Amino acid sequence: MTDQGKVEVFHHGAVNGVTGSCHELRVGGSGILIDCGLFQGSERRNDLAIDFDIAHIRALVVTHVHIDHVGRIPYLLAAGFKGPIYCSQPSALLLPAILEDALKIGFTRDKKLLNRVLKLLQSRLVPLPYHRWHSVAGTDIQVRLQRAGHILGSAYVECQAGDQRLVFSGDLGAPYSPLLTAPVPPERCDVLVLESTYGDKNHENRSERRLRLKAAMEHALADGGTLLIPAFSLGRTQDLLYEIEGLIAEFGSQAAAPGLAWNELEVVVDSPLAANFTALYRRLKPFWNAEAQARLAEGRHPLSFEQLTVVNSHRDHLNAVNYLARSHRPCVVLAGSGMCAGGRVVNYLKALLGDARNDVLFVGYQAEGTPGRDILEYGARHGSGSASRDGWVELDGERYHIRAQVHQVSGYSAHAGRQDLINFATGITPPPAQIRLIHGDAQAKQALKTGLESLLPNTEVVIAGGAVN
Repeated sequence: MTDQGKVEVFHHGAVNGVTGSCHELRVGGSGILIDCGLFQGSERRNDLAIDFDIAHIRALVVTHVHIDHVGRIPYLLAAGFKGPIYCSQPSALLLPAILEDALKIGFTRDKKLLNRVLKLLQSRLVPLPYHRWHSVAGTDIQVRLQRAGHILGSAYVECQAGDQRLVFSGDLGAPYSPLLTAPVPPERCDVLVLESTYGDKNHENRSERRLRLKAAMEHALADGGTLLIPAFSLGRTQDLLYEIEGLIAEFGSQAAAPGLAWNELEVVVDSPLAANFTALYRRLKPFWNAEAQARLAEGRHPLSFEQLTVVNSHRDHLNAVNYLARSHRPCVVLAGSGMCAGGRVVNYLKALLGDARNDVLFVGYQAEGTPGRDILEYGARHGSGSASRDGWVELDGERYHIRAQVHQVSGYSAHAGRQDLINFATGITPPPAQIRLIHGDAQAKQALKTGLESLLPNTEVVIAGGAVN
């Protein structure tokens, strides 16, 4: 192949950890980016300016709208990127909302400037339907989006470059996700760029997870405390609401806690952003899976049920925190952010962690260097919520002792587990010539590499870090 038609892949993020996803497919003198995400946790960077050449980049393809995949898009625009931003139709609705929130937190609260950035973003968005090829102007590349089952609108990206088919997984989901259709492996792939977040770990049986959630909730609420669930505003919150509505519908008058039936249990979502995304999810009902469609047909409201209260204003938030810190009435609170690195969940943690009646339930990945990881590690290792606990976490520069009980239900991760990743890769016939592992801690990538090599002896499996020709 001549240099003019040379196919190369470069990785500008998610090679030393699980955040900052940004990958480049270059054919000859032009190319495209797949995602442009923010670095978070221990990988966080103060300088978010784009630090690679973009003069030849003709388009950006967004796999999904989690901030570690889209958070640097405003900086990409500021660097002079003038191409289209391709994404799925649901992602085109969700992306402006997630970036508006990110800009307010990390960039500016100047409404005029925010509106200019968001207007520019809107002008560049090109929604693509699933399953249909699209030619990228100015390149010899075609792209096609396929459902990834991670969050609503998520996609993996098939790229046709000359006679090569390259697939970028984005973040893959797993079977039995609420609202979502599970990913199906591509029909063909020469080079697979594969996430490895849980490359060393399988989730608990997802088909039974609702009963594990029920048991965890009943245990947590038994002593009259608050069950606090740190939840990502987009994806996890909606999954949990869907599952809790299902438990209320099935167990109705049965006891969720002493003297409290399931259909009387108060569920609080304290996150304006999560409430906004939940409303957008309701607008995207045509993209829900068959099970969710069946609930709608029964007249149920999986994301807007009677027992649900949404807290919007900051004053109401502070009142809720103070009330629950004093109250002995069982309550479930979902608050952002999911890794406890900011947002309203921090105030709840400050008020509730020191009381053994309260419980914290983690249902998603906790990145190294985040308060969520510290609470999970140092809270869980000290027994059963007694005053003798010596675990602590630092929040806003102060130490808070962890006397609340800490639980984890891993089956609610939005990510595919190890076996799901292996099934995706081995489901491609014939197998890819090369698999490049990204988006995972070193241990997870190495474990997945070893597993794939044993099953695909003729496939080169590499841990990504440079370019491939």
